[in-house]
Amino acid sequence: MVLTKDPEPVWDKEVDVAEKWIQFVDESVSASKLFISNFDFSRTDECRLRKVELPQGSRIKGISPCGASYWTRTAEIETEQVDGTHLSFFLKVTQNETGRAMVSGEFVSMKALHDTVPYFTPTPFAWGSYSSDPNIHFFLCGFVDMTEDLPDIQSFAASLAELHSKGLSPNGKYGFSVPTLQGTVPQYTDWTDSWEEFFSKSIRLVMENEERSQGPDPEVQHLCEATLNLVVPRLLRPLETGGRQIQPRLVHGDIWDGNVSTDIATGTPIIFDATCIYAHNEIELAPLRPARHQMGKPYVKAYFNYFPASAPEEDQDDRNALYCLRWDLNCSTLYPGNLRYRKMCVDVMRNLVAKYQGGYEAWAKEQGEEPVVR
Repeated sequence: MVLTKDPEPVWDKEVDVAEKWIQFVDESVSASKLFISNFDFSRTDECRLRKVELPQGSRIKGISPCGASYWTRTAEIETEQVDGTHLSFFLKVTQNETGRAMVSGEFVSMKALHDTVPYFTPTPFAWGSYSSDPNIHFFLCGFVDMTEDLPDIQSFAASLAELHSKGLSPNGKYGFSVPTLQGTVPQYTDWTDSWEEFFSKSIRLVMENEERSQGPDPEVQHLCEATLNLVVPRLLRPLETGGRQIQPRLVHGDIWDGNVSTDIATGTPIIFDATCIYAHNEIELAPLRPARHQMGKPYVKAYFNYFPASAPEEDQDDRNALYCLRWDLNCSTLYPGNLRYRKMCVDVMRNLVAKYQGGYEAWAKEQGEEPVVR
């Protein structure tokens, strides 16, 4: 995750990963065997070993810090090819088991995105562990020279809709093939048949994580249970009942202005720092809701021109609020002691719970539909 452009910083700590790990190119990065994930979408599959090297005949010219992150060190590796041309790679370095999960999940995520819409992401090459210290882990991808501006609204919306249209779940279920993390926190990725069930388990996990991070609060506990029991069924069950259908689609998982840009060479939108799941495509728009982000309603409006809102269309904005609640609760988890995000979440839950006190059953009765029990 790239450092936020938020005018009120929420993080003022030094990155845990020592800067020395991006002051040289480790042998594992340049030439040694790396663990590359098997893409058979099975948790029981073992990783396979494959030799990955920088292009044959290339010469490493240097490595220098590039970009910024809360939890990782990032750098550009510059090389000179046999024909004299220059080629750069982007390196992200983490540490410990959490860091290993971060880069392995990011590699599989970026690979899935790149396979679906190649022009929309940097090319992911590898992830692995340093030979000089097995506790240091890395993600390696192609270097893309980017602008500092937000991507063109229409081009970005069209590209994101293309990703969601083409990126169908390989087994028809919601979830993902490997664990992926929101920041440093693992998100729910178990394969699940229905979207309501998947999201319920996902946001419950986020709620539990947030409580461990910020401490228990009676009102927050009450609102979380009411959200799970009333709001989630009311807003999500209609998506999959009454003849309505949605499909699990590949989502980047962390689309906001810190993780998108424009490729200077091609002028096309580019996305990075992915934490994928197969989900209801509208969850992708959750981080575009907060006013603190530069991307916002114009991008959402443009997106629906290319990928129409799911039925019931009148619920779309409240679904977006619910999906954003999950995102902001996770933000609260990441910054212990900072209650700013929790206060935002409390306001959202108060409004949604008050609006949907009758839950799904009351809505089904109003619509003349036979309630579906789950």
